[in-house]
Amino acid sequence: MSFINITSALSSTYALAIAFGILFIETSLPLIIGLPGDTLLISGGLFAAGIGVPAGAHHFSIVELAIGAPIAAIIGSQLGHFLGWHFGVRIFNRPNSKLFSPDKLNSAEKWVGKYGHGKAIVLGRFVPVVRGLVNPISGMIRIPFKTFAFWNVVGALIWTQVLIWGGYAVGKQFADVISKYLTYIILGIAVITILPLALEVFKEWRTRKHLS
Repeated sequence: MSFINITSALSSTYALAIAFGILFIETSLPLIIGLPGDTLLISGGLFAAGIGVPAGAHHFSIVELAIGAPIAAIIGSQLGHFLGWHFGVRIFNRPNSKLFSPDKLNSAEKWVGKYGHGKAIVLGRFVPVVRGLVNPISGMIRIPFKTFAFWNVVGALIWTQVLIWGGYAVGKQFADVISKYLTYIILGIAVITILPLALEVFKEWRTRKHLS
């Protein structure tokens, strides 16, 4: 999270509430795009393994994180689907917007058309920009509630568990090395996960500059 100190957030008493709140917001509110949930989940796995947590300090259980994270993501995504179903036209009726223009809607619809409902919803979890858009767009193009709910659950479970347990396993296996370079590792993860958003904004800027 570019505006949140991950180390402080995840080692605080309210770490789980903060983590779940961010996952909920990232997947539900299409006006907040680019929150790196990937970074949060991987970092959460590392912290649950005890990486970066001072001796005797509070750190949460991996089981609590692994159970709560998908629930937050599922509920958030269902809200995103609801918002898209009922208010999507207003959200994407902004011709000059970088992220919410009709062109972005057309691109996202092609994404869904290319992969089909299931793959689009599941794979969209792993792409920062798409992750914030696929849920409301699924509502806008009228993917049935039951169909979306099924793939939403599947995608949330795969996304959260792979990243959380992956971070946890790596943290346990390479504790000494990771503890030494934790800040740089988290920074690197954050850069990688927000890169698609940065490239999208850059392409938009180049297009506008070329046309001006």
